[in-house]
Amino acid sequence: MPGRHVTDQQMRLFMTHKQNHAVPLAAAKAGISRATGFRLQADTTLPSQKKTPRSRRRPDPLADIFETEVVPLLRSSAGIRPVAVYEELLRRHPGLGIGIRRTLERRIRAWNAEHGPEQEVIFRQTHTPGKMGLSDFTAMGKSGVTIAGEILDHRLYHFRLAYSGFQHAHVVLGGESYVALAEGLQNALWTLGGVPHDHRTDSLSAAFKNLDKAAHDDLTDRFDALCRHYGMTPTRNNKGVAHENGSIESPNGHLKRAIEDALIMRGSRDFADLAVYRRFVDEIVGRINARNTKRIDAERASLRPLPARRTMDYEEVTLRVTSSGGFTLRKVFYTVPSRLIGHQLRVRLYDDRLELFLGGTALMTLPRGRASSSGSHGHVVDYHHVIHSLRKKPMALMGLVYRDQLFPRQAFHDMFMALLEDSGEKTACRMTVNLLALAHDRGCEAALAAQIEEDLRQKRPPDMAALRALFAPTEGVLPKVEVKMADLSSYNRLLGNAASSEEVAA
Repeated sequence: MPGRHVTDQQMRLFMTHKQNHAVPLAAAKAGISRATGFRLQADTTLPSQKKTPRSRRRPDPLADIFETEVVPLLRSSAGIRPVAVYEELLRRHPGLGIGIRRTLERRIRAWNAEHGPEQEVIFRQTHTPGKMGLSDFTAMGKSGVTIAGEILDHRLYHFRLAYSGFQHAHVVLGGESYVALAEGLQNALWTLGGVPHDHRTDSLSAAFKNLDKAAHDDLTDRFDALCRHYGMTPTRNNKGVAHENGSIESPNGHLKRAIEDALIMRGSRDFADLAVYRRFVDEIVGRINARNTKRIDAERASLRPLPARRTMDYEEVTLRVTSSGGFTLRKVFYTVPSRLIGHQLRVRLYDDRLELFLGGTALMTLPRGRASSSGSHGHVVDYHHVIHSLRKKPMALMGLVYRDQLFPRQAFHDMFMALLEDSGEKTACRMTVNLLALAHDRGCEAALAAQIEEDLRQKRPPDMAALRALFAPTEGVLPKVEVKMADLSSYNRLLGNAASSEEVAA
């Protein structure tokens, strides 16, 4: 073809066809012109052998300094980045110009290939069915997932079998704690229906960070006890050596990308509640496992059986309810019904909830709160627990330390701030407490919030009389009961009947 160079392959093909065909036909079969065919017949040297080595077209800017300045830097500072060498050369020789960077990087790369330090070699492993299960945590803060409009700061606990690729993921609201690991691992094993021989984690540095030796040893003992309960041998890779956990580090990235793709196709990153988001993640993991069904089923035959029951995946602490109507745990204040003031509660601390017990009686479940990153205390407040006392002392709302967390919906907070600006502290506190009391008494929190939002749009204070009438029980809900008083003489007749019956019996 005109304008194209003849390749070695075309020439070999031409020479092969020329043995049985004339030059024009052999050239056509090789995809070259007739004239080129006659030229190749006269000179059988391959095109690649005719090329002269490309010579330098400009002076080498590093000719005088690479061996004398760059190489000593590379020898004395193993691991130094090429960009650091580049910036040092520009400082020493301002006349070099910025165009030498790529040349310098290629030259350093070539020098390292010949004279650089030895690099660590990764040894690929052959995995045995039922041998190894791995656990890891991966951050999801950049996913942009929201729950009812609120950003969900979370991470995933990720479990995987090295042989078959079975995976399980569990949404974790806190950090890399023993509680999150124990709950996620047990969920994975019971979903799998068996137990691998070994269980590997990384060093779990986040879970053990800032702990004293006693607490560190306690967590280590609890983790070892968890593995003993399931008959697994616990192993850990060396700190900071991620590729030793490579059978799950790489799948972490694949899972996060799969979730990101699913969020994009979903068209929204907002979920109604945490349970919906957890089902969303479970569905994605289920699709991944479905692609490995045959290998997973084959590996199940090599797994150890599950124990008769699960073991503890929570921490248990004992706390006393204070006169503030609650208790403080891990720098978070929780409110409880005031009738529990002075009682000692057993609290089971899970990753996402607290279960409260009075003796052996289960009382309630509270969502778990966490202190802010700045170190200030957090609050988990239910206005139902304190509204009866707040009615008697409405001005306590003004300086209440957990005032902002007391409001069940944003509309109540916005109305309080508007009343505070327009009517003063006393009116604002009294009116807001009345609104909270109405929501508590009539169970109309959502509908009342909608009415408050309308009042805010109209820039008018709430009309408590109208709101009480609006949310009053309807007549149809309370049936009318007509009570008819019995005639007292009927009792005499009953007594008379009883006396005659006694006479007959006698």
